[in-house]
Amino acid sequence: MKSSKLADRMSRIDASGIRKVFELASKIEDPINLSIGLPDFDAPEQLKQAAIRAIEKGMNRYTVTQGEKGLQKALKKRLIADKGVNPDGEIMITSGVSGGIFLAFLTLLNPGDEILLPDPYFVIYKHVTRLLGATPVYVDTYPDFRLREEDIRPLISEKTKLIVVNTPSNPTGVVYSKEELEMVSRLAAEHDILVLGDEIYDEFIYDEPPPSIASMHPDTLLLGGFSKTYAITGWRLGYAYGPPEIISEMTKLQQYTFVCAPSIAQHAVLEVLDSLRNDHLDAYRAKRDLIYNGLRSHFEVEKPGGAFYIFPRVPAGTDMEFVETALKERLLIIPGSVFSEKDTHFRISFAATNENLERGIKILKGLV
Repeated sequence: MKSSKLADRMSRIDASGIRKVFELASKIEDPINLSIGLPDFDAPEQLKQAAIRAIEKGMNRYTVTQGEKGLQKALKKRLIADKGVNPDGEIMITSGVSGGIFLAFLTLLNPGDEILLPDPYFVIYKHVTRLLGATPVYVDTYPDFRLREEDIRPLISEKTKLIVVNTPSNPTGVVYSKEELEMVSRLAAEHDILVLGDEIYDEFIYDEPPPSIASMHPDTLLLGGFSKTYAITGWRLGYAYGPPEIISEMTKLQQYTFVCAPSIAQHAVLEVLDSLRNDHLDAYRAKRDLIYNGLRSHFEVEKPGGAFYIFPRVPAGTDMEFVETALKERLLIIPGSVFSEKDTHFRISFAATNENLERGIKILKGLV
């Protein structure tokens, strides 16, 4: 295909980092896969049965674009009670948090606008920003992945449209403290900047959970969902909560893109919402401790406070060189440069069996 047949915007994004790793891994028989952010448990039985009942009841058609009304009402009530969000906000149901991010960026960003991204960052933030002709401005959080006012304030300009706060973080597992979130809220209020709070991993916090940034800064667009907590990543079900004028425009855009979030997933989650619990938190805290304690004697590594990722520093060379060496031992990990402007770290997902985690730790120690 001639390049002229493609839109110019496609040259602004690149998936080569992850693609290269998986191309290399495809040649390996039975790899030890510590790469993918996918829970290693199945969806709760009560949720699966609720989905079956939704199908049998004929809940197979579109819902309204903004989402099933009962689910909207129940989620808003929960967010007000649990996260202390502004009760004057509005809610919509999205096709996963990734769908919410796409709608939010498309609604908010003009070409030339800037958004502040703590580096490391979730991959979609950078690439959708660039796709839209806006500019990601990176807040260097190395070496401990914390937010500091002296790193953020100098980057704020008249072009700054948005500050993204992802906590717990993918890829580092860092959970931002109350003090860090208060600092971001203060800066955002001072400069009249919207905050996008991505809290998809909010039920995987292993120590004392901080408040949501949405409880501190009223001008926050809060994104969350059910994919990670209940292992229903394929159901594509999330939500966005925030200022009514933004939710209204995102809903209008959803009408012409995703149409609505999957109807069966909406009805199933609504049916069992009040009884759904994360029954795997203790097990994942133990996995966190297993991988951290197993690596810290050989790697420079921060202890994750949430999610199911850890982000060690490579002992020598570049991240891709280290990942390729690990692949020769049948260990699949992700180079940190997929999530960062630096090539000094690598990401491990500890959403895996303890057996595979122990095998991975042994291999990584051997590489050092």
